[in-house]
Amino acid sequence: PADGQEMDTLVKNAGIALSHTKERGKNAFRFFSPEMRKNAEHRVTMESDLRKGLKRNELVLYYQPKLSVTTGEIVGMEALIRWRHPSKGLLLPDQFIPFAEDSGLIVPIGDWVIRKACVQNKAWQDAGCRPMRVSVNLSAIQFRHGNIVKNVREILDRTGLSAMYFEVEITESVIMKDMDMVVKKLGELREMGVWVTIDDFGTGYSSLSYIKQFKVDTLKIDKSFLCDVPSDMGDSVIVSSIISLGHTLGFSVVAEGVENAEQLEFLKNAECDEVQGFLFSRPVSEDAFAKILKENKPFF
Repeated sequence: PADGQEMDTLVKNAGIALSHTKERGKNAFRFFSPEMRKNAEHRVTMESDLRKGLKRNELVLYYQPKLSVTTGEIVGMEALIRWRHPSKGLLLPDQFIPFAEDSGLIVPIGDWVIRKACVQNKAWQDAGCRPMRVSVNLSAIQFRHGNIVKNVREILDRTGLSAMYFEVEITESVIMKDMDMVVKKLGELREMGVWVTIDDFGTGYSSLSYIKQFKVDTLKIDKSFLCDVPSDMGDSVIVSSIISLGHTLGFSVVAEGVENAEQLEFLKNAECDEVQGFLFSRPVSEDAFAKILKENKPFF
């Protein structure tokens, strides 16, 4: 009786419980709870707001620099999406990307990110800034349900940005969900000249089998390994090993999440190629990043 006095209410709440069960895998069950209804209502509201936000140009890109370990100069940038929600303020990706993935909106949003990042990078180049790569993060859904290769090719052609200045970042978990399909599409992107980076390396399946099947350009060390470097021997060994592995396989290596001078010094000694993190700059707005590019000064 607590779950509903009428047929429609009972069926609706049973459906909510079923949805929660499916999210957690097969061979399971869940009892309905009022909290589930609140979560479901919140999801519906967020998905609706996100559809409107995409049409109203409420999405924006922030940029975080990638720096050369040897020179301290900017050699690249990561484009990171934000949502200027009309009532909730500036939202970070983890506050709305899950809703975009559940609803399928991640495909048009992902295309928007690629197009916006390429347009902006080309504009900075045309304004006289030193050419460099801009990277974007791709979701597994963009590979399964989107025409990612076709869309990237058309966007690059339309914007006039050379493929050598565009980079895609994917996690190990994305690759492992459908290895053959992802490997094929990433291979097509690389044939175009697009750079490919494995993001959060070492935190997913930690399988090296996919690296044998296709060539990537860069490994990005997850920030969780950097937190206690160099004081923690275990993390220090892992970071050094990833750098050594990457170089042996012919990849460049980027360390993200660098927050203090001790971490930077360790990465220099370990011969890491690039770094990014709050020690140098948080992700900043388009205008703020333009000023950084125009100053063109080494960060260290």
